[in-house]
Amino acid sequence: MEKQKYNTILVPVDGSKQATLALKKAIATTKRNGEKARLYIVHIIDPQLFKNIGTFDQSMVEEAATNANTVLQEYVEEAKQAGVKNVEYIVEYGLPKSLIAKEMPQKIQADLIIMGATGLGSVERVFIGSVTDYVIRTANIDVLVIKNNKE
Repeated sequence: MEKQKYNTILVPVDGSKQATLALKKAIATTKRNGEKARLYIVHIIDPQLFKNIGTFDQSMVEEAATNANTVLQEYVEEAKQAGVKNVEYIVEYGLPKSLIAKEMPQKIQADLIIMGATGLGSVERVFIGSVTDYVIRTANIDVLVIKNNKE
């Protein structure tokens, strides 16, 4: 039986333990798919989250972007050190659900999304990974969900 080949892998990260596990799996999967396989590490900044903060100003969004860029550069270096030849990161602004499920895969021509079962938000955890659930139901490409069953 021939194994499924993936050319372009998208892994959304948010700093959570689940996302870190997904990144590790994405690095390993990209390596397994050969030197031409591409890995895109994506972080979505949802401006809606900042609107609930009483003293919101644009500098908060800019600080989030700066922090994301720093962490994502470290992730890219980690992937390169592990042997991934083609790896990039992207910081996007908008609704994570639609960006991860539809817009980003189309933009980068991804054929696989690897993501954690849940993210950072405590409200999101109540809905058991509502972003992940949405992506599973609506993405037009394969989705691999990484679970940490040791919690």
